[in-house]
Amino acid sequence: MFILFYGTDSFQAAAFPLLFLLLMTPLPFVTAETIVSVLQKASADTCYALFRLIGVPVIRHSFLFSLPGVDIEVAKQCSGIHSGLSLFIVGLLAEHALLKDKWRKACFVLCIFPIAIFKNAVRIVAIAWLGIHVNPAFFHGPLHRQGGLPFSLLSLTIMAVLLWLLRRPYAFARTQHSAPQLDPGVA
Repeated sequence: MFILFYGTDSFQAAAFPLLFLLLMTPLPFVTAETIVSVLQKASADTCYALFRLIGVPVIRHSFLFSLPGVDIEVAKQCSGIHSGLSLFIVGLLAEHALLKDKWRKACFVLCIFPIAIFKNAVRIVAIAWLGIHVNPAFFHGPLHRQGGLPFSLLSLTIMAVLLWLLRRPYAFARTQHSAPQLDPGVA
């Protein structure tokens, strides 16, 4: 309808906000379940790697982890779908506002879900580690139920560093073009 009333030039100018509105549309159930399954598996794989990296003895059975004194499960609710979607929306806005080249935009957008998976795994591992070594109440306490903010700050920090790295060539190109040019014959 937009193209019909306003034309293709207007659509191209308004493409990002119009397509951004698609994010208001709920995902079909099958698509949402597939994404949850992929995120759940990726989070479990990353958790296992992090447990091994920090030296926590662990035995893995699919989504179940046997840790010292406790068994935990990376359930569907632990997939990180909601925080991942929030991170995706923030990432789309950031790349649209701050990046110019299409390949940089694509690189940034493709990194959003690995960042979300890593953040989710860090959250699971941190809560498990605190529950084992500090107090078992961490398994059911506020950090587990409403503790997304500290871990979201981790993912936003990683995204900010990635944006900074992807924007660096812009700053370098501006300084190259704005530097005064000296004539080699004049000295």
